[in-house]
Amino acid sequence: MRFEPVLEEGRLIQRYKRFFADIECADGSVVTAHCANTGSMKNCMAEGARVWFSRNNDPKRKLKATWELVETPHKRLACINTGRANQLLEEALRAGVITELAGFTQLQREVKYGAENSRADFCLWFAEQPVFVEVKSVTLGFAGTDTAAFPDAVTARGTKHLRELTALAASGQRAVLIYCVNLTGVTAVRAAQEIDPEYAQALAEAKAAGVEVLAYATTITPAEIAVTHPLAIATN
Repeated sequence: MRFEPVLEEGRLIQRYKRFFADIECADGSVVTAHCANTGSMKNCMAEGARVWFSRNNDPKRKLKATWELVETPHKRLACINTGRANQLLEEALRAGVITELAGFTQLQREVKYGAENSRADFCLWFAEQPVFVEVKSVTLGFAGTDTAAFPDAVTARGTKHLRELTALAASGQRAVLIYCVNLTGVTAVRAAQEIDPEYAQALAEAKAAGVEVLAYATTITPAEIAVTHPLAIATN
């Protein structure tokens, strides 16, 4: 996925009210950008951090900038715009990068499924067989390790999705969870049990039931982000 035009660089002043971020631009001006991330953004919102943002001319949007990338204290790049994960995964799926899901004949987005009225990020069709896919964006990293973790805050919604996928797998259907690791310098992903033990337990149960759990790395620059290769799933 290419950014057109290339993202603008600035320095983070503050993130506030969850969805707003003040950014100092190179010319000294300040822009208020939309922060498309509901998580805690641990390690991704240090005051003064280098950040990159996009601009838009949509008259319906109050904020004309969107915060996209940040350089973490560990000198890694992270894409904090969680909306990019599905875009990246769709590109990767259609290009055959996700080899475990290659060969589908149809791709549908936001498909209702499950007893708890969830919406799968993708439903892929292989002949007459649907495969339900949930995507999670990972940005939580730690000093001294190349293992990232998810989630960065308690996620009741993420746990619900795991229950739905577990039920599908238990019934004999194919269910897949993909961690889109939007953080550079990572070789593995684990459940952040110290942040959300309920999610970690639900993930273990999902894997035991047959849910396929995948993780894929991305390359990140102010010009482009792309899904590249699979990563290991680490156990807690």
